[in-house]
Order: sequence, then C-alpha cells, then structure tokens
Amino acid sequence: MSRAELEERVRARREQFEEANDKITARSGRNLLSAVAIGVTLAALMVVSLLFITELFLIFVGLIACVGSVELVAALRKSGRYVPVVPSVISAAAVSVAAFYGGASGQWLTLLAGIGLVIVWRLVMLVRPAHRVGGSRQLARDVAAAIVVQAYVVFLGSISILLVAQPDGRWWVLSFMVVVICVDTGAYAAGLNFGKHPMAPRISPKKTWEGFAGALLVALVAGVLLSVLLLQEPWWFGLLFGAVLTLTATFGDLAESLLKRDMGIKDMSTWLPGHGGFLDRLDSMLPSAAAAYVLYIVFA
Repeated sequence: MSRAELEERVRARREQFEEANDKITARSGRNLLSAVAIGVTLAALMVVSLLFITELFLIFVGLIACVGSVELVAALRKSGRYVPVVPSVISAAAVSVAAFYGGASGQWLTLLAGIGLVIVWRLVMLVRPAHRVGGSRQLARDVAAAIVVQAYVVFLGSISILLVAQPDGRWWVLSFMVVVICVDTGAYAAGLNFGKHPMAPRISPKKTWEGFAGALLVALVAGVLLSVLLLQEPWWFGLLFGAVLTLTATFGDLAESLLKRDMGIKDMSTWLPGHGGFLDRLDSMLPSAAAAYVLYIVFA
C-alpha cells in the first residue's frame, strides 16, 4: 500500500468518525469526544486520590464543592436570586475539612455555621441601596437560595468526604462512584439506542424509561461484582446497592434538571466542554453519596 493510499484511508476513517460523533452530539446534546476525555480525566484523578493519598481526595472534592458553589450562585443570580459568593465558598471549604477531621458532628456544626455566615453576610449587604431592591420578599428569596446552595452543594458534596474517612470508606466511595458512572453510561447507551417512552418530558425530555432500564441492569451487575470483590459483602447486598444508587442517581439528574428549568438555563456553566459545568457532571453523584453513606452505616 502506497503512502497516498494510506493517508486517504486515514482521512476517510476520520471523516466517518467525525460524522458519527456529530450524529451522537445532535441526539444527546453533548460532544462525545470532549465528554469522554473530561470524564476519564476526572475519574482518574478521583481514583488516584482514593487509592494512594486520602488527603488528596479531601482537597479534590473540597475544590469541586467550592467551584460548584460558585456555579450555582452564578446561575441563581441570572434568575434574580442574589447569594453572596464569598461566604458560600468559605463554607464549602470549611465543611469539607470538618467532615474529614471532625466526622458527622463536625460536618453539621460547620454547615450550620456556614449557613449563618451566608445569611448574616446577605443582611449586612442591605446597607447598600442596590441590595434593598425588592424589599423583604426579595431578601427571603435570596436567603432561601443561599440555603439551597449550602444543602445541595456543600452538604451533599461533603458526604463523600465523610464516607472516605471511615474504616474501609475509600472502597465504598470508589464503589458507589463506579456504580453511578455505570448508571449514567447505561442510561445514555440504552436511551440513545432504544429510548422511546419519556420518563419526565416536562423536566428532562431526553430521559426515557428504556434508558432507566438499561441503567438499572448495568448497575445491578456492577453492584454485585463490587459487593463481592471489593466491599466483601454478600451478593444480595450488591443488588440492593445497585438498585438504590440507580434511584438516587436518576433522582439527582431529574432534580438538577428541574432546578435548571426553574432558573431558565440549560447548563450550570460552560467550564467543562461536553458536560456543561461541574454540577452538571455531579448531579447524580451528590444524592448517591448520601445513599452510600447510609448503606455503609447500616451494613458495614
């Protein structure tokens, strides 16, 4: 084969791949190459931090919680809700550290202190006339939005840190993350190829019952394997593990879709090409971390 023929074949293959990628992008709304590259990078960083230096996991998740807080605060401002960003980030960092070193009690106390800090900060801002627009009704909306940021991003985000600090917690964190990734992948693949019946058309039009079935099937298989091989739990626990995480991951996806619909946006940000923002990538992880922690407390 001549060099010219080889180059022609490579060019043809590249065009076929790009055409297929464009079709998938049009159907899913995401750039496949960017999504896969970013997803693999984030997963690799997470696994390395879990397996070798747990403190790196604290730093990594703490940074994501801070960035996620900034994302949600910025999105809320676009919808007319003003949440001060500085105390929100301070709270995200503090709660992450408290969850790792102080356990559940430290997490809760720091979270309550963080909520208080954000509310007081917002009240102090009333000295400026620009922040008095809307009166008490606007203030109540802002305070409620601030609590949402703390509960959704800071609290749920810190639960994975709380779990990793427990005996053998790193394996539980790794396992629940793998199952959630399987849920997302199974739902994406099954929905893309077989999806016909919308699950919640008013909230997330592209999510289908066929995708949910695919997600559940993959999650059950992954749950059993991880339960037996990694968590040293019986096989039936793997079925429970996979089923619960399928429900929480799906709920998290729908909950964020509902939140974004309320704010009138498609993505939380554009910081991650192919994904949107960090919260768009972690919407299914956040409630699943809470479920995994409860299962750990009950069964481990």
